[in-house]
Amino acid sequence: MSTVSVAVPRKGRPLEAVLERFARNAPEAVVESADHVISTLRYEKSVTKGQTDPDGSVYERLARYSDPDSPHEPEFTLLRDGRPGMPRRIVFDSLTLPLGGQNVRLVGREESFRALRKHEFALGFDSADLVLEEVVGITDEPLSSLAEVNDRIDPVDTDVRVIDGLGDTVHHTLLATPETLDEPPLDRAFLAEYEGPLCISPRYERLVEAVLGTRALDGIEFTYPSDDTREEEAAIADAGAGVYLTVTGSAAREHGLIVGERLFPSETVLLQNEAEASDGTRRVVETLFSTPEVA
Repeated sequence: MSTVSVAVPRKGRPLEAVLERFARNAPEAVVESADHVISTLRYEKSVTKGQTDPDGSVYERLARYSDPDSPHEPEFTLLRDGRPGMPRRIVFDSLTLPLGGQNVRLVGREESFRALRKHEFALGFDSADLVLEEVVGITDEPLSSLAEVNDRIDPVDTDVRVIDGLGDTVHHTLLATPETLDEPPLDRAFLAEYEGPLCISPRYERLVEAVLGTRALDGIEFTYPSDDTREEEAAIADAGAGVYLTVTGSAAREHGLIVGERLFPSETVLLQNEAEASDGTRRVVETLFSTPEVA
């Protein structure tokens, strides 16, 4: 049976979304493997954050989690963690699953998108945000949906394209204080007239520029949460307006903010390096997004 390698995140909600997609309508053994990875990494995240006392050393736990002699059992590995007292963190390494009449080997990468850009993989999953941060062109016009992303990618820059999203969606949302918003609605039209500070996360500056379009940024000055600000919503409340990720908007409302237009979806997406595509990778895409039953 042939095997297709797919790059995936090493931890977090994006990896969970990938595993849940592969486990959908899958045999029980696949579901159990996916659940094992998800529960293990949630436990390890709790240990890393100091919320749970570890059951044994990191090396003892790693030995329990992985079974390198079983080809269809998940494997984990260690990465350095920069936090004091946490020099190692257990993360996902690999898992081989049956899919569409072939094997798919999920391989953990710190940034799957960049592995695809370097032609190490034909397929991979990563955050749509990273695509916007790195390769999407910035123009006068705003970017509002995943369907528009590929049209903004310069083919000279990369062969990687977005196939589809997994639906684990949160949104980059426009937020403002009642004092800043003269009259509703709080939307892109408001930004076109607004002049003043707009608080965003520093890593999202290029993303926000692409999402809003340069025309809307006239008269707007980006500001950023200070190092001693624990919550982005608090920094946005101080600035008067900003853009931040929201699910329900409850945290923003707790800081007295009005929750406005959802500007762009932030979700895990399947990416393909078109120069490396093959019959095997195309079967993976078709099975994940077109066929309800998983072989």
